[in-house]
Amino acid sequence: MFKIENVKAHCDVPCGIYDPITAQIAALSVIRMIDLMEALEKNDSLEYINTISRHVTVKETEAEKVKHEVRIIWGDFIKGPQIEAYPEIHTLVHNIMMLGSANRQHVSKAKALELLAAVNRFAEIFWAIKGVETKKIKAHYLPNEEIIVPA
Repeated sequence: MFKIENVKAHCDVPCGIYDPITAQIAALSVIRMIDLMEALEKNDSLEYINTISRHVTVKETEAEKVKHEVRIIWGDFIKGPQIEAYPEIHTLVHNIMMLGSANRQHVSKAKALELLAAVNRFAEIFWAIKGVETKKIKAHYLPNEEIIVPA
């Protein structure tokens, strides 16, 4: 009917939509859940069990969100020229995947901070590829850790 002979697409969505902030917020949420769990007074009450279960669920969901969001940018946005300019990207993404899994499996503030640091490095690379200068800021909400954002 339309007689279209050749169709080309760059990616699933326009490149301007990609932003690592979702992964960064998810990593911050992992840290926050760990902080909340560590602050709870351990006991056998149903209230405690309910609260700790909810915190664990959110921690695991957010850790998986980090992996998902980074995987999308890495798989759909990062191309050959960016890999040449930032050869660490594959190792960095693999590390983020491993740290995301570690944060699902364990309650470790150190691992959660490592995850955020790796995601922040990923954000630095992403914005450099886009030609956008960045800066470090403290998140304006708990856990008040530093994130990389456009300047």
